[in-house]
Amino acid sequence: MVTGRGQFLLRRVAWAVVTIAVVITFNFFLFRILPGDPAKAGVKDPRLTEEAQAALTERFGLDKPVFLNLGSGELFDSQYFIYLGQLAQGDLGISYQYRDQPVADLLTAALANTLWLVLPAQVIGVALGVALGLVAAWRRKTGIDYGALAAALVLWSLPTFFLGLILLLFGAGALGLPTGGRATIGAEYASPLEAIADLVTHLILPTLTLSLVIFGEYLVIMRSSVLDVFSEDYILTAKAKGLRTSRIIRDHALRNALLPMVTLIALDFGFVVAGAIQTEVVFSWPGLGLLTVNAVGQKDYPVLQGAFLLIAVAVVVANLLADMAYGFLDPRVSEA
Repeated sequence: MVTGRGQFLLRRVAWAVVTIAVVITFNFFLFRILPGDPAKAGVKDPRLTEEAQAALTERFGLDKPVFLNLGSGELFDSQYFIYLGQLAQGDLGISYQYRDQPVADLLTAALANTLWLVLPAQVIGVALGVALGLVAAWRRKTGIDYGALAAALVLWSLPTFFLGLILLLFGAGALGLPTGGRATIGAEYASPLEAIADLVTHLILPTLTLSLVIFGEYLVIMRSSVLDVFSEDYILTAKAKGLRTSRIIRDHALRNALLPMVTLIALDFGFVVAGAIQTEVVFSWPGLGLLTVNAVGQKDYPVLQGAFLLIAVAVVVANLLADMAYGFLDPRVSEA
């Protein structure tokens, strides 16, 4: 017999699977209706012979119907179902821009670079935001509270690219930090440690940019969440019992204040993967964001289709993890 928590998890997983299926279908048809497909343009190039055009048409699968093949005995011999079959095997197609490289290989390399940027930024931003948000709420209506809140609102409101440009000018001019890229061009490393040190040096400015934006968001929300919890009756009861403020925060307030933060952290991680686009463009970081921007400029639809699918699945999975964590921290959610 499945318990209430088990039923809750099964429902969430089922909804996640359905959502991903809808995303896959929408993602497929979206890039079939957009104008300016370079594959179709290449097929219709008048400089090509009829035999060459036919070969290209067959290579890109443009000779088949988009959804259902009603004109033959094989109903599912269409672009859509071929795409689903390739997707099940991890085949996301071939890039037009990068000399026929598999899209899956391009996205894997770019995603690895994006995670190098996003993971440290997320950890630093969340840790500082939650900690200082707690302190600001604890010391509310003091100089610490006003100063922290003002700084957080400014950082949160600044466009990511603008903050990145400010840090780029300051870091390159005053500190001599690298202005872009993943590694120093033409550098020769005597040991793996030197290569790692060069990578970390190039990561400082983009990571700091993303961390400051995340920090501002989490400080404001954590402060508001803690203040809401402080107004609850059980907190007033704990104070009436003479418990120390540090114990009230640790044993009573913190866990309940972190409930909305858990959801936000999980959701934000999915969106940060996509939101790192501006940071990667400013600092020429070879991640998923820069790859997507370049693909837009070159109308490389297979890369765009794969990148959008990857980002959408990341958001859905992050949402699922948030629901699971929320149900674990608050049993009332899974029992409802």
